[in-house]
Amino acid sequence: MTIYHTLNKKQSWYGQSIGILTPNTFYPCIPGNVANATTFPFPVRYKIVEKASVERILKEKDRTLLSPLIDAAIELQNEGVKAITGTGGIMTLFQKEVSDVIGVPVFLSSLLQIPFIYQTIKRPIGIITSDSRCLTPDYFISIGVNREIPLAIRGMEGQKEFREAILEEKGSLDSARIEKEVVGVAKQLITENFDMGAVLLECGDLSPYAYAVQKELSLPVFDFITMIHYVHSALIRTEFQGFM
Repeated sequence: MTIYHTLNKKQSWYGQSIGILTPNTFYPCIPGNVANATTFPFPVRYKIVEKASVERILKEKDRTLLSPLIDAAIELQNEGVKAITGTGGIMTLFQKEVSDVIGVPVFLSSLLQIPFIYQTIKRPIGIITSDSRCLTPDYFISIGVNREIPLAIRGMEGQKEFREAILEEKGSLDSARIEKEVVGVAKQLITENFDMGAVLLECGDLSPYAYAVQKELSLPVFDFITMIHYVHSALIRTEFQGFM
């Protein structure tokens, strides 16, 4: 008989490996979105960061959100998750501060994959972000992304349905229209950067359209989901089954 022991007196449930910090948003999070639990084949646990609106995180880059972000991360850690991520690469600016005080792996930004992607392809990386006006150089500097890595960045701020549904939170979302918009932006990227070797979808709201982008461009497509799966596979190893 296997004997189990409690490890954390603050933990009353088990089996959720990835903790996900999410801002306080008001739009549908469809399957494929980081903020939809059915996206993952393993259990995840969510925690809303109080006062962290799209406006305050994305446009204002409000540094006063650091404290509630750390508080939410500590709560997830106390609840037993084995690693903590976010739902948007814009949390990049808080990566160092949060990881410095949390005792489990922290990977708040899909942009953390950039060095790995570049070392595997040695070609420019196309980045599709929610709002390119907000993805300033300090985001890349904050996570140690080398300036020599060639990046081509396009935003979704000019796409009507994405802007109204996600950035302006109108309360509804036409996924088919957004898919066309995302694929259109991806096609613009490859037209302007013919030697592009991969695409990185920066925002967790873009992940539902990774398949459509890859189908159109025939390139590797990275996003929050690829990163979360990678970390999860390292945290939760399973015994190999087979035969000789």
